[in-house]
Amino acid sequence: MKFLLKKSNLQAYWLLARMHKPIGTLLLLWPMYWALWIASNGSPDPLVFVVFTLGVVLMRSAGCVINDYADRKIDPLVSRTKGRPIASGQVHKHEALQLFAVLILAAFLLVLLMNTFTVWLSFGGVFLAALYPFMKRHTHLPQVFLGAAFGWAVPMVFAAQTGEVPPLAWLLFTATLIWAVVYDTMYAMVDREEDLKIGVKSTAILFAELDKVFIGFFQVLFLIALIAIGQRAELGSLYFAGVFVAMGLSVYQQILMKDREPTKCMEAFLNNNWLGLAIFVAIVADYLVRIDFTL
Repeated sequence: MKFLLKKSNLQAYWLLARMHKPIGTLLLLWPMYWALWIASNGSPDPLVFVVFTLGVVLMRSAGCVINDYADRKIDPLVSRTKGRPIASGQVHKHEALQLFAVLILAAFLLVLLMNTFTVWLSFGGVFLAALYPFMKRHTHLPQVFLGAAFGWAVPMVFAAQTGEVPPLAWLLFTATLIWAVVYDTMYAMVDREEDLKIGVKSTAILFAELDKVFIGFFQVLFLIALIAIGQRAELGSLYFAGVFVAMGLSVYQQILMKDREPTKCMEAFLNNNWLGLAIFVAIVADYLVRIDFTL
């Protein structure tokens, strides 16, 4: 296969990589930042911070590219996605595969700046990122695979910062996975009617009329996991205030979804960015207060 990427199509590649929609990147960044601050006791290594921030951006973009490649025959049938670059013919499928390879290579070159353990863990991240887009054809639980892919940065950043992946890292990974099931089910509710017609599977379809109940159940599990993380990491009252804010935002998301109106379900999905930010701010503030008291 000859090299097909060309300068004249840079805008289409930008759109294909979802660089114009940062919400997915932010939902990936927040758990990674939670983990980095906790792993470093509030003093992250600057190199680890830069490498993982750039790596998350690249891997999220690579995930979007391979997702659209996998959905190239489905996206034209869904009103929300029919204008995507591959579905609309702006980008050839082979161009998409080459762009995916370039993004993965760039991310791998970054991770080579980390220790050997982190480099080995990165292969798991690539596997999950490439696997997830194809799961919606074979299981009603693609959101679980998305959560694993989005959460893999957590054990990796612990490995990079500390050289090990302790039980606390896996607790954070589990919390991230549960959170992804919550917000991606909200996202899947937007397209549920069209997905049913074309045979795409999701937790929104699996949960059916109990969708809000299951989302609520997983929201509670997520909040319990956050409390357990705070206790295990010996975080203080500022962190738990952040968890309280997260609980309030979770209730607000349920209110938004009460009528299952697609635009409101999308609002609920987007609101998770503020939830992730609230937890991050709470973690940073908690460690900053400790430093002040120490000084």
